[in-house]
Amino acid sequence: MNKLSSSTRGLFLLAFVLLCLPLALPNSFYYDVAIRIAINAVIAIGLNLLIGYTGQISLGHAGFFGLGAYASAILTSRYGWPPALALAAAASGMAALALLVARPVLRLKGHYLAMATLGLGIIIMIVLTNESALTGGPDGMSVPAFSVFGWEISGEKNWYAVCAAALLVMAWAAINLINAPGGRALQAIHGSEIAAFAVGVDVTAMKIRVFVLSAVVASVMGSLSAHYVGFITPGIAGFQHSIELVTMVVLGGMASVLGSIVGAVVLTLLPQLLSTLEGWETVAFGVVLMASMIFLPKGVVPTLRARLNRSAA
Repeated sequence: MNKLSSSTRGLFLLAFVLLCLPLALPNSFYYDVAIRIAINAVIAIGLNLLIGYTGQISLGHAGFFGLGAYASAILTSRYGWPPALALAAAASGMAALALLVARPVLRLKGHYLAMATLGLGIIIMIVLTNESALTGGPDGMSVPAFSVFGWEISGEKNWYAVCAAALLVMAWAAINLINAPGGRALQAIHGSEIAAFAVGVDVTAMKIRVFVLSAVVASVMGSLSAHYVGFITPGIAGFQHSIELVTMVVLGGMASVLGSIVGAVVLTLLPQLLSTLEGWETVAFGVVLMASMIFLPKGVVPTLRARLNRSAA
């Protein structure tokens, strides 16, 4: 009951922050940063369900993000599909693809699983780069505006409202999943697959489901991001983007929904804050991450929570 009560309070706090944040955003640049934080946070929450709660590493999640973006872009710009229908079709196709690759890939463990997911991400990026007839190749392609029943989402304030709502819904869904029997089964798998199987958990099915879920979440946010930005290139599906997403999960705190959000905030804001260092921003970025891992080894949120609990005791 305490965990549920704490989660509910956290959701109300998140909703309050998201509602009040526009009052502190002075111009479109800050709205843009807030929108990108929300998009990254939603993906990080989905990825944390896979990595933090189930213990299955994925180094190719940007590939799902990129495929969702390109599927929506191609269906809307080249075939005239309504954006909402294209988004749904992209998510359905991503679910089918993730289901297809999950069973053989998730049989692997540790470094082998990491290498397999890395290879999947690289394959996706190569396909997006080489299929220039559909994707525009390395030069990228334009994406039409997103519209629903004739209403076009335009302007940073409207996009902020959409992405903030998506973040709140994803946080609510993840917390409910974690507190449900299925969520406890995922955590049991993380602890010991053999023990989880011994108590009746269908380990293979649960791992596949959470992998498909996290891939679909990445696809949906890729579609929304493509329509928001209006232009995409294959780089959004690249290895560097995948590493950024995993780093958000690890830095904020694995097995923590709030940690996913905090990791997304830090990793999205840091490049903006360090841009004034004129060539040294990458070095400073690395130093900040190293310091965080040294002094906050379990991630920002779990480490701070443990220290507060010790001080309160």
